[in-house]
Amino acid sequence: MNYDLSAEQEMLKKTVRDFAEGEIKPVRQKLDEKEEFSLELTKKMGQLGLFGMMVSPEYGGQGSDYLSYCIAVEEIARVDGCQAATVAAENALGIMPIYHWGTEAQKKKYLPSLCQGEKLWGFGLTEANAGSDAGNSKTTARLENGEWVINGSKIFITNAANPMTAGVTVQAVTGDGGSGKKRMSCIIVEQGTPGFTAREMHGKLCWRSSNTAELYFEDVRVPEENLLGQKDQGFPMMLATLDAGRLGIAAMGVGGAQGAFEAALEHAKVRETFGKPLCKHQTIAFKLADMAMEIELARTLLYKACWLKDQGRPFGKEASMAKLYASEVMNRVADQAVQIFGGYGLMEEYPVAKFFRDQKLLEIGEGSSEVQRIVISRYLGC
Repeated sequence: MNYDLSAEQEMLKKTVRDFAEGEIKPVRQKLDEKEEFSLELTKKMGQLGLFGMMVSPEYGGQGSDYLSYCIAVEEIARVDGCQAATVAAENALGIMPIYHWGTEAQKKKYLPSLCQGEKLWGFGLTEANAGSDAGNSKTTARLENGEWVINGSKIFITNAANPMTAGVTVQAVTGDGGSGKKRMSCIIVEQGTPGFTAREMHGKLCWRSSNTAELYFEDVRVPEENLLGQKDQGFPMMLATLDAGRLGIAAMGVGGAQGAFEAALEHAKVRETFGKPLCKHQTIAFKLADMAMEIELARTLLYKACWLKDQGRPFGKEASMAKLYASEVMNRVADQAVQIFGGYGLMEEYPVAKFFRDQKLLEIGEGSSEVQRIVISRYLGC
């Protein structure tokens, strides 16, 4: 077994880390305080090649692998989970469904601008009463005179309401086949379509400078050819999308935990109590040792899941494990980082406060921790 990164992956890691330290870190606090989505940073990340990483160069992508993608997300999350969320959601949820299931015409129309970071795309899945229970979607789409007529709403949709947003992929109920069981399809809706409204959400606990939207569809009409993939196959497409998307969330957990750990370690080396640095007290040293160990374990599990995906082998169980474990590791690491900072950790001017807040979404988004345990137990035959 070879745990070394390739020369290209090492270069990517360094390039993204330098970008995060030089471009994101100086403005992360101000963006967070203002709840401001940064068009400038997003465009720079596009120029760096962080969108469409797994898409073939034929459509403007980087033709990279999932491990490289997760390394990039990890390095951004080490500095700011909000910018990492923009990259992870755009790659996994915005771009990949079009790449995997789009027609040739759809790919050529949408992917180049998305992969170059000129435009963004949302994935409209979650509803007010359909989060973990995604099959409970109420948004509907009926075919009428060669057009889909869409009615309903979505909530908590990333990258879906900013000046760069070109459109969204919407999961909607398209029938029940007479069986009473909902059948769903995925349909492309471009920004500016009459009846479609995207409203930015504010007042968030975490990911405050990430773009989060509520979507409303009132007799929205789009051409029949805006169907993505096959009719009534939207739910399996959504599940496959989330499987791969969990790798990005796990990478955010690993990167965020690493960032919180490094801040705590640095503080523990310079802050003195009872005549010596904090890290020379066994209680603090042991906390730091546990944090470092859990981060290493989470990273190893994530990289294995990425390797399986890149080898074309089944990876769903490992992706759920990595997402679950990495998100909960960041919970523990961020919590202990605040504890090591003491009263300073409660002040927003110190980075651990933001890591502490941003962590929580990782245990909820892309399938909550409870759902991950259901998924894993089903793989075990339970």
